[in-house]
Amino acid sequence: MTRSDEPTLGADQPHPYKYKFKYMYQYAHPGSPEQPDPEAAQAQAASPAASGDEHGDASPHGNSQARDGEQAPDEDQGASADDKSGGQDGNGKDDDDKESKEDERRRKRKRNIVLIVIACVFVLAGIGWLLYDQLVLQYEATTDDAYIQGDQVQISSRVNGTVVQVNAENTDLVHAGQALVKLDPVDTQVSLMNARGKLAQAVRQARQMQAQAAEADAAIAQRQAAYERARAEYRRRLPLLKANAASKEHVDSARRQMQQAKAAYDQAREQAKAAHASVDGTTISDFPAVQQARANFIHAWVDARHNAIISPVDGYVAQRHVQPGQHIQAGQALMVVVPLHNLWIDANLKETDIAGVRIGQPVTITTDAYDDVTFHGKVVGLAAGTGSAFSLLPPENASGNWIKVVQRLPVRISLEPKELDKHPLRVGLSAYININTHDRDGQVLASAPRRTPLMTTAVYNREMRDAQKAADAVIAANAHAGTSS
Repeated sequence: MTRSDEPTLGADQPHPYKYKFKYMYQYAHPGSPEQPDPEAAQAQAASPAASGDEHGDASPHGNSQARDGEQAPDEDQGASADDKSGGQDGNGKDDDDKESKEDERRRKRKRNIVLIVIACVFVLAGIGWLLYDQLVLQYEATTDDAYIQGDQVQISSRVNGTVVQVNAENTDLVHAGQALVKLDPVDTQVSLMNARGKLAQAVRQARQMQAQAAEADAAIAQRQAAYERARAEYRRRLPLLKANAASKEHVDSARRQMQQAKAAYDQAREQAKAAHASVDGTTISDFPAVQQARANFIHAWVDARHNAIISPVDGYVAQRHVQPGQHIQAGQALMVVVPLHNLWIDANLKETDIAGVRIGQPVTITTDAYDDVTFHGKVVGLAAGTGSAFSLLPPENASGNWIKVVQRLPVRISLEPKELDKHPLRVGLSAYININTHDRDGQVLASAPRRTPLMTTAVYNREMRDAQKAADAVIAANAHAGTSS
């Protein structure tokens, strides 16, 4: 077959060199675009179409000696090119493997560093927490089971009566001695007038008894004079009887008169003693009957003043129950007055937290009412028993249904009055307390009784003084009534 008879490549068939360079470019290393692909080169060498010339001529029969001779150089060139390409591609793969291993090592190193840093952070946090627990938390006793407490002064009536006026409402500020409720004064005023009359009568009776004692003294002198006159008459007549100058009858009559005068004199002295037994050593004010009447008058006078129910302390009114027109009994609760300047905290600590608590230890307090305010106080005492022990129905731990429960012990904590005046608190508010138990040299229980009163009021002392003045005025008015200057 001649050269012209060889089939020619169609336009749609790829040129051998184009085929080779196409796959060389497609599978080349990103760093070297001209590097050929070894598999494409091998496929190109094994393909029958690779025997064609660079213009695309190929022999379909493959048995032409001339074509084989002419194609041999091309195959050698292709083989050498393939070998060259294969060497270059091998170097690229080695580089990729090296870079991949280096990246992997770099990633592992970063991951290890991150894990080491995280582990160090946790270790340092654990060490810090351990130090904080040993140096700080070990010497602190904290709880949120703490509540503000204060005195709740019950206002009640001391006499029976009907309410005619109410002068205070809940949340009002009242001062000591201020009238909160007034009662109808009719009954107490009548009792006071009756007591005043009895006191005046007792004073006048005392004066009468003093006058009777003086009269008894005067009767003694009279009876003594009569006795002495009768005795003198008898002594004068007795010698006349011996001289027969007087009859025996006259002498006997003088003796009998003397004896009668003596008996009357003795009687007068005994009557004087009886009269002086009631008045000796006393004045009208000290007379027993007067003292009794005076006490009744003072009681009636105080009851009359108790028609105005007053507040014994300064504070704020709460729980008002009384209404106008209500008839109340003595001792009935009408309202409550709470002095907010003297509050404290009852903190219920767990029994596992009270080992280091001592009297006098400093305490810091925070409340929900003031988020940005810290109050200060100190421990003033620990209760004598847990809250469950003093409950209405204390638990019976000896029963068969016993369950171990951690008990809580109330701890009394005082508050600074200046801080309370600046940031007022209310009874019943919750608090969070932190007791610094570092100093444990204090006492757990009080070692001495209280020397000063816990609370005092002087509003009732004024009533007593005024009642005594009124009684003395009644006594003085009746002790000197009818006497001339």
